[in-house]
Amino acid sequence: MKGLTKRLLALLALLSAEAVLVALAFFACLFVFSYMTREVFIQQDSALDNALFLYAATHRSDGMTRLMRFFSFFASADYLLVAPALIVLVMSWFQYLRWYALKVLVIAFTSTMFNQLLKRVFERPRPVTAMLEQSGLSFPSGHAMIGSSFYGLLIYIVWREVKDPLWRKSCVLLLLILLLLIGYSRIYLNVHYATDVLAGYAMGILWLLLAIYLMKKLERWYFKVGSPGVENPDRYS
Repeated sequence: MKGLTKRLLALLALLSAEAVLVALAFFACLFVFSYMTREVFIQQDSALDNALFLYAATHRSDGMTRLMRFFSFFASADYLLVAPALIVLVMSWFQYLRWYALKVLVIAFTSTMFNQLLKRVFERPRPVTAMLEQSGLSFPSGHAMIGSSFYGLLIYIVWREVKDPLWRKSCVLLLLILLLLIGYSRIYLNVHYATDVLAGYAMGILWLLLAIYLMKKLERWYFKVGSPGVENPDRYS
């Protein structure tokens, strides 16, 4: 046991702080998604869902409802059909952003398909108290899952490419706040349970981390085999 511990510590010492944080985030998201799945489908515990619905009801008003519908739009199907395409178009003009453009396109598409697959697997109906007419199933929330993949990728790009610390931190903070408000808007509008939203966040971030890792592998293969002599692909990842 002592020898195994030493070997694990030696392995961790070889890893960068970034790699450790990414691994921790990945397993934390896996744990949260598994826990939400257990609470909803095995334990059938609705305490968290009921508590958040009751909290949202305490500050419900016409103005707040309009505001929540506004934030909800920024991860709607109509918005996500247009925004990634526009971002890809803009990024394609800049050579150093073209790999990011490909990431935006691939991650937006695959997270949408994966979300629909998970909804079909779990088949949880939406809340009967929904304030909007919404088709489809409830678990995990598409707004939370696809939104966290999309905005999470934008945060990743901003953090790596924006050099000014103030602008970088400000943009990241604004994107994080928007993402949290999107998730809360779905609970406020009663179109999703809190457990749907938390599971969506967890799976969206997990899928983002996995997709970035796999695309980095693809980049390295492409630059090594497809375009020998081209600049180091780590510049674009």
